[in-house]
Amino acid sequence: MDNLPKRGANYVPLTPLTFLTRASNSYANRTSTIYANIRFTWRQTYERCCRLASSLRSLNIVKNDVVSVLAPNVPAMLEMHFAVPMAGAVLNAINTRLDARNVALILKHSEAKIFFVDCEYVDKAKKAIEILMADFQMPMPLIVVIDDLDSPTGIRLGELEYEQLVYQGNPECVLENIDDEWNPITLSYTSGTTSEPKGVVYSHRGAFLSTLSLILGWEMGTEPVYLWSLPMFHCNGWTFTWGIAARGGTNVCIRNTTAQEIYSSITLHKVTHMCAAPIVLNIILEAKPHEQCQITTPVQILVGGAPPPAPLLEKIERQGFHVVHAYGLTEATGPALVCEWQSKWNKLPWEEQSKIKARQGLGILTLADVDVKNFKTMQSVPRDGKTTGEICLRGSSIMKGYLKNEKANSEVFKNGWFFTGDMGVIHPDGYLEIKDRCKDVIISGGENISSVEVESAILKHPYVVEASVVAMPHPRWGESPCAFVILRKDCNFKESDIVAHCRKNLPGFMVPKKVQFVEELPKTGTGKVQKNHLRAVAKTFAVTENANQKTKRSSQVNREKPRSYDQSHQQILALSRL
Repeated sequence: MDNLPKRGANYVPLTPLTFLTRASNSYANRTSTIYANIRFTWRQTYERCCRLASSLRSLNIVKNDVVSVLAPNVPAMLEMHFAVPMAGAVLNAINTRLDARNVALILKHSEAKIFFVDCEYVDKAKKAIEILMADFQMPMPLIVVIDDLDSPTGIRLGELEYEQLVYQGNPECVLENIDDEWNPITLSYTSGTTSEPKGVVYSHRGAFLSTLSLILGWEMGTEPVYLWSLPMFHCNGWTFTWGIAARGGTNVCIRNTTAQEIYSSITLHKVTHMCAAPIVLNIILEAKPHEQCQITTPVQILVGGAPPPAPLLEKIERQGFHVVHAYGLTEATGPALVCEWQSKWNKLPWEEQSKIKARQGLGILTLADVDVKNFKTMQSVPRDGKTTGEICLRGSSIMKGYLKNEKANSEVFKNGWFFTGDMGVIHPDGYLEIKDRCKDVIISGGENISSVEVESAILKHPYVVEASVVAMPHPRWGESPCAFVILRKDCNFKESDIVAHCRKNLPGFMVPKKVQFVEELPKTGTGKVQKNHLRAVAKTFAVTENANQKTKRSSQVNREKPRSYDQSHQQILALSRL
């Protein structure tokens, strides 16, 4: 049997580009894209992508060239996920929340040949190009402006415009033959919560398999109506930029993720699915009466990031949303674990259900294996839901590697595993639960404290909107928890109120020694809290030992005037701008 060869009929390299070809053939007249008053069918979307791929080639784009784009969730951004690799190039979707200097750094590192810029971000792009040429001595890439398709602005940055390229392209052009599924398809940059952003390269094979795994893991049926509340620049929209084509669904594109946009889109277009960070759940719940609409059919929400607190989950589900929690990272092509729900859990009390929903769950089908290993021995930890270790992944959805960064590659790829840098436990039923980033663990008096666990306890309070916990130097215990908390606007809580709440929900050693109320938390462009900035602020807080230890130093500290809210808030904002 070993002498049977691969043939063109029985071996085709895996690529998500085939999803678009299939959608064009099988769902030709089905609506593919909705944006304001604009509508496209799958046949039209396919032709537009072919035209754009043809124009890219005419602009001398060749295999493995990088094409960057700075745009919100508009149709052009969706089309480029197909058109750019159809031309043989690699798509680099840039985080729109980055400042001009970081955009310039990405253009420099990726060596982008063409830079597509939405009309909303032209000013930022101009500054980025100036920095690229003046500070980094790099040539300017070719600039193409994406004007608004529904309400054209006429804004230009050079001679080329997106719709012009689509119009001029050949709809029958011969597309790039993907002869090797290991070829790169996209380049995404990490959010840099714990280090400098790194360029993560995905393969056609990894993108294809990850897309299928998430469709199956989320149990997405045919003809979904998908609302783009998750940025497409974030892990290529968790692969749903390709996945909706695979299911013959409809992409509902929106420029801004606001409560009004979300509710109106759900009502007008009968949205069935959406992805989001936990902050979007708050946006939905905090909608003003005139922004809300009654949801008549359930909307499935796949939520990444920190596990939503139980009260928030209960509220959002009563509004008509069904939440599934996932865990992932850029290096794993988005979600790597999904909390698959089991029918037997429906009989549990709501509090127990929410605890299970907050778990990260089981590995997607693309992963060959998922494990939690002891830091020192590299042995698997017991499945007791208590013993922590580092979460390790292995499978086809893992990135090819970091671009031009062998040092970082050697640090994360070891002994046939990808080491995530996240701490977690495995429950007896095999479901994983993340406990913390390895760098965010608080070591107090020899005890390891999970900042996520402390945050979850604080978030149980109905008057708390957001919370982030970091390590703060302590003269006796080495480190102690320091909590930064955002309260509801109608709340006048004191620090002692949060501490008292924590004492009811946590062991004594895990209770924060300092609680600082703030108006906002420093975050990355993808909404992750930048704990390194909070740690810098926490180091400035004066911490005293127990009252019975009357050392000279502690008495001096006790006489210091307490830091005001405004001082801390301004310091956080200043650090977040660095």
